[in-house]
Amino acid sequence: MFSLGQENISTSPASTKGPVKYGELIVLGCNGSLPTGDKGRRKSRFALCRRNKANGVKPSTVHSPGTPQAAKAVNNKEQHSISYTLSRAQTVVVEYTQDSNTDMFQIGRSTETAIDFVVTDTLPGGHGHADGQTVQSTISRFACRIICQRNPPYAARIYAAGFDSSKNIFLGEKAAKWRMQDGQMDGLTTNGVLVMHPRHGFSQASKPGLWREMSVCGNVFTLRETRSSQQRGKMVDPESNELVDGSLVDLCGATLLWRTAEGLAQTPTVKHLEALRQELNAGRPQCPVGLNTLAFPSLRRKDVVDERQPWAYLRCGHVHGYHGWGGRRDPEVEPECQERECPMCRTRGPYKPLWLGCEAGFYVDAEPPTHAFVPCGHVCSEKTTAYWSQIPLPHGTHTFHAACPFCIEPLGGESGCIRLIFQSPLD
Repeated sequence: MFSLGQENISTSPASTKGPVKYGELIVLGCNGSLPTGDKGRRKSRFALCRRNKANGVKPSTVHSPGTPQAAKAVNNKEQHSISYTLSRAQTVVVEYTQDSNTDMFQIGRSTETAIDFVVTDTLPGGHGHADGQTVQSTISRFACRIICQRNPPYAARIYAAGFDSSKNIFLGEKAAKWRMQDGQMDGLTTNGVLVMHPRHGFSQASKPGLWREMSVCGNVFTLRETRSSQQRGKMVDPESNELVDGSLVDLCGATLLWRTAEGLAQTPTVKHLEALRQELNAGRPQCPVGLNTLAFPSLRRKDVVDERQPWAYLRCGHVHGYHGWGGRRDPEVEPECQERECPMCRTRGPYKPLWLGCEAGFYVDAEPPTHAFVPCGHVCSEKTTAYWSQIPLPHGTHTFHAACPFCIEPLGGESGCIRLIFQSPLD
């Protein structure tokens, strides 16, 4: 498991097994590690663990526009504050005070030390992350913060926007903002922080929930017409900003899965996935045409096509070895996108190499890999493919579509996944 790596973390007083872990955030589309490798605060999964010293904050004093106290709060680099700009001449400043009962973790695109988990835009197809210098990122530099209770039940709550290195959050004139009945201010960030809590936990019985938007103060709203609209959605009073096992957090450019420590304890390990791979290979599946034995490559070699690599026709599910025939050449279609005709059943469809899903945190059960996502060819359990193919993930600023969690490639076909049909050896 990955540890925090930035600040010392405390061990449980009742346990010598290591730090108290609140949970982990896992980036969708990374399949076990970033394409360029996990380095420092930039990695595919991030463990939130109890810190040696509490660093949580909570709102305290609201300063009216133009008062000396407001300017003092903003300029004090030891004091957390949020500034709500109503007009050029009017800024309401809300002072935040230390909270000894909570730990704060910040997520965003910025590499400043105030950010604990650096997240960059994820490209579909598992081809890596967008380079912020060449592609305009839609992820905020200080996207969101998660506040965790230091004592059981270790509740984790999410809030839009993070504090910068000067401990400030600034909501400009164009940001949606408003004053609440208790006098406190609230607002939304430019592209917003969306959260979806699954129904029935993160298990075989899981069903997708509704996407909501989280405000700077942690209130829950229906979605705006577009991500950056200045008109906020309707407040959803009964719903909470508390993350549950399987909650999805979308930062407009990257989507993160929250897994609680308890949920991860029930999740298959990489060791278990490796055992399933070996068991699958021990069955010596064969290419029904070439009769050569097929084998899934090791999890470490998850991106290199092997000569014994299983390939599949993803409309019918028949598994073969690679062969170069059966396709009709269309000069206007990329070779990897051209459809092939299955020699077993004559069904035409995508013909792709199969890859095992290596990120154990995406699995809703520990069952064998029997199904593949269409059209990327990532393989995992039936219930896992069924769950993810139901989830509309945010795409761009106003659309949603189901995607493979291992590579974020949009799903196609009738159901987004297919049961694989392996040919057993004839001897």
